[in-house]
Amino acid sequence: MNERFARKMSEDTVRGDTRIVAGFGAIFCAAHHGGRARTRLHSDAATLGVYGKQVPVLCDECAEHIRYAERRRAYCPKDPKPFCAHCDTHCYRADEAEWQRQMMRFAGPRSVLRGYALPGIRHALEARKWRKKMAAAAAENTAAQRSAKDKEQ
Repeated sequence: MNERFARKMSEDTVRGDTRIVAGFGAIFCAAHHGGRARTRLHSDAATLGVYGKQVPVLCDECAEHIRYAERRRAYCPKDPKPFCAHCDTHCYRADEAEWQRQMMRFAGPRSVLRGYALPGIRHALEARKWRKKMAAAAAENTAAQRSAKDKEQ
C-alpha cells in the first residue's frame, strides 16, 4: 500500500463510496456465489479500517473485483468525483466496468433492505442532479453549435 492510497482512503467521501461498493459486492456475492468458500475481505482498505467492524464477506473472485474498485476509487482524478457512467475519463477496464454494472444492477434494489436505504436515496438524488447537469451541458453545446453555424451563413 502506498501513501497516496492511504491519504485518499482517509477522506470521508472516498471511505463512504468504498464501503458502499463493497457492501453491494457482498450482496451480489451472497446471492450468486453462495456455494463458494467466502471469507472476510483482505485488502488495503480493510487494513486501513475503512470497513470498521463490518468487513464484507466475499468469495475470491468478488474480493478481487472489490480490491480493484478500491484502487480505482482512491485514484480517481476527478474532484468532485462524477458518476462513472457520466465521466469522460473511463478508468475501469472493460471487464471490470461490466462486472460493476451487473453487480450494481443486482445489488442496488436489494440494498435498501440491507441497511443502505439512506445511501440509496442520496444516490438517486445525485443521479438526478448529474442527469440534469449532463442535459444542460448537451443543450449548451447544441446552442453553441447553432450559433457557430448561424455566423458562418
